[in-house]
Amino acid sequence: MTRLISEALAERGYDTLTPVQEAVSDPDLVARDLLVSAQTGSGKTVGFGLAIAPTLLEEAESFGPAGLPLALVVAPTRELAMQVMRELGWLYAKTGARVTSCVGGMDMRDERRALERGAHIVVGTPGRLRDHIQRGSLDMNALRAIVLDEADEMLDLGFREDLEFMLEEAPAERRILLFSATVPPAIAKLAKQYQRDAARINTVTGSTQHTDIAYQAIRVAQTDGEHAIFNLLRYHDSENAIVFANTRAAVAHLTARLSNRGLAVVSLSGELSQNERTHALQAMRDGRAQVCVATDVAARGIDLPNLDLVIHADLPKNTESLLHRSGRTGRAGRKGISALIVPPRDTKRTERLLGWAKIDAEWRTAPSADDILARDEERLLSDPVWSEPVSDAGRAFAEKLLAQYDAETVAAAYLRLFQSRQGAPEDLLPPDTKPERKERKAFGPSRWFALSIGQKDKAEARWLLPLLLRTGGMDKADIGAIRVQNDETFVEITEKSASGFLAALGADGELDEGIKARALDGAPELGPRPRPERSNAPRPHDRPQRDKRDAKPREDRPDRAPKPREHDGAKRKFADKRKAQEETGATAPYKPRTKPAPKGDKPGPKGDKPRWEGKKDGAKSAKPRADKKPAAAPASKPRPAGKPGAADASKSFRKPGAKPTGPRKGKPAQSKGGNAKPRRKPGD
Repeated sequence: MTRLISEALAERGYDTLTPVQEAVSDPDLVARDLLVSAQTGSGKTVGFGLAIAPTLLEEAESFGPAGLPLALVVAPTRELAMQVMRELGWLYAKTGARVTSCVGGMDMRDERRALERGAHIVVGTPGRLRDHIQRGSLDMNALRAIVLDEADEMLDLGFREDLEFMLEEAPAERRILLFSATVPPAIAKLAKQYQRDAARINTVTGSTQHTDIAYQAIRVAQTDGEHAIFNLLRYHDSENAIVFANTRAAVAHLTARLSNRGLAVVSLSGELSQNERTHALQAMRDGRAQVCVATDVAARGIDLPNLDLVIHADLPKNTESLLHRSGRTGRAGRKGISALIVPPRDTKRTERLLGWAKIDAEWRTAPSADDILARDEERLLSDPVWSEPVSDAGRAFAEKLLAQYDAETVAAAYLRLFQSRQGAPEDLLPPDTKPERKERKAFGPSRWFALSIGQKDKAEARWLLPLLLRTGGMDKADIGAIRVQNDETFVEITEKSASGFLAALGADGELDEGIKARALDGAPELGPRPRPERSNAPRPHDRPQRDKRDAKPREDRPDRAPKPREHDGAKRKFADKRKAQEETGATAPYKPRTKPAPKGDKPGPKGDKPRWEGKKDGAKSAKPRADKKPAAAPASKPRPAGKPGAADASKSFRKPGAKPTGPRKGKPAQSKGGNAKPRRKPGD
């Protein structure tokens, strides 16, 4: 550790180093790769800053002019990257180091210009760093050290490919320092693949929990979760508190509810831009906001110096999430509280989660309204304002108050003013209270109407309801039962809306075209609901079945008599059918198709001439070449009569007596393809 870095630590109040900081700054590990596991809030950022200092500075006390980066620090989230940059900034401030950031959500052009001006240390997120490397704006040839902070979280977020890309692009002679809260198999595999003879450092004590964090499991009724969160915030009145939820929708909902109760609230979630997230955290640091509602994404990298309370509105998904959420408090020797909101249905799950994390939590109930009011009084009486000297203006105003009101009235009014600015606490139900089922109120008083449409007319309540509402100008609450019968439909309408409905019907009582309505003297007698008529039409997936009326003996059905089996393909299919048609005169005698001419110089079926002879004058000679034989026409399956092939347009089907639609005699058919001009009509 150089003299300038020691002075920076002393100015920050670092009298002693934490265990992880002492372990990584061991002089025997100066040239080795490190695989470090330490709990959240143990000072890892300053630790790896001390670990890479000898590698970057070597024997010098300060850095020279900035050029290509000497160190690369990779963090999983934007907040953590910005925090790391701030920590390294003050740690290396006296050495003249230039630290720059490359994180998603920021202007990439500004980052590229900063890299062109030169930097000693670059801190960024995996995706943005890879973009700069691929675009050529980040040159890694001079790197001496790479730090992967929260490596387990980066793998969980799907940054494995980006990390491997950066490690492969880095020079062969470089140090890799891998920091992770836990070392799962994926981390061990990554370390084995890219690190060389890495020193294993473990400062996590699995048998005991974080001694600076007090864990509380708050039992609440099933419907009192939000009220319990508000009471906890009011009771502790922390300078900074974080409420964690599992989804963005839950974050937005809680932010709105707590803001409506008078708390200064900001939110952090993945849907916010980097600028919005930076402003939210700055509001927490400046004291303009007291509560931050966030998702797990914000659990990594938030470092608020006055954060004393963490509330888990939704239970964490695993022990790692629980530890990282809770690790936002109890940092740098400060005490903190991590409270889990536990409704009855989540009790067993909470017990398992705490058991897996080896945490002994205190099971208790949320502060009541009386507890909060009593705490307000204690806080008011212990306020240091009572010991401050009274100014002349304050004494003059106090004399006016005491002259007009007695001391008891003035004190009571002051207490009410104090409590009104804090928001009234919520009255909570006992934790074992079960939610009451809402009993359905009886509908009425009401009147019944009959509509002249029923099941046989395909009437359904889903399209009758909007028709009734539109005609009578009513609301859904004004209509009760709708009972569709076979011939008519009965509708129940509230007494207050019945008169307006009758007035809208008019004298003829017509509700719609073909539908009339009439008022009944009392409730109708409703029989069993008619079943919808089942259609006899065959469904697509049903097999076709033969009608039983057609099940006659074959000897009485000549058309269904067994046909002789012949082995010739065309005759076997159509011979009997064509014979019957020829006997009745329905069609001309059947002539079987001839087979296509074989290849070569053999004559066709119509004569002895080859098929290429007999062409008209002016046509291309079809005389076969010696090296190429004419291609044979593709064989086609025989077709029944009346169904010529698609290529034979002259034999296409037309009704008897219809005029032919083919080309007129004496004129060639005009082609529709190519660049042929359309035929002009008379008068064009």
